[in-house]
Amino acid sequence: MDFKDIDEIISYAIEKEKEAVEFYEELSRMETFKNQKNTFGEFAQEEKKHVALFENFGKDKTKIAEYKFEWIPDIKRSDYMVDITYEPGMHYTDILRLAMKREEKALKLYNDLAGKSDDADVINLFNVLAQEEAKHKSILEKIYDDFMATQGD
Repeated sequence: MDFKDIDEIISYAIEKEKEAVEFYEELSRMETFKNQKNTFGEFAQEEKKHVALFENFGKDKTKIAEYKFEWIPDIKRSDYMVDITYEPGMHYTDILRLAMKREEKALKLYNDLAGKSDDADVINLFNVLAQEEAKHKSILEKIYDDFMATQGD
């Protein structure tokens, strides 16, 4: 990816976050089990917050400045999975695999974008979003592990 300036990077990131919102909203709509429907709905709301962070970045940096970083363990479950494409009606485990890979890629994207800037505020923004995506990846990997344990894996 080659970007001309920070505005182009932010626009690209907003587009990716909006895609994530749509993805999780669709999963939430399609899911028949209440807990899973709620989980995907919560992820959609989290991704909407990311869109807002980007859209408000030039106006208000307080949420970024006040962000508390924490260690997010990575069990690397998604690192050993292949990419798959979403299809309506796909099995729950495949949906989780797909979601984990998406979060893994978002985490990598934000880490890469942070490395392309020398502006401390921009680097901090991408570090915050990388941490948020790491949280999502971790949550999905735990859900996947717990579900697979109920299946005898």
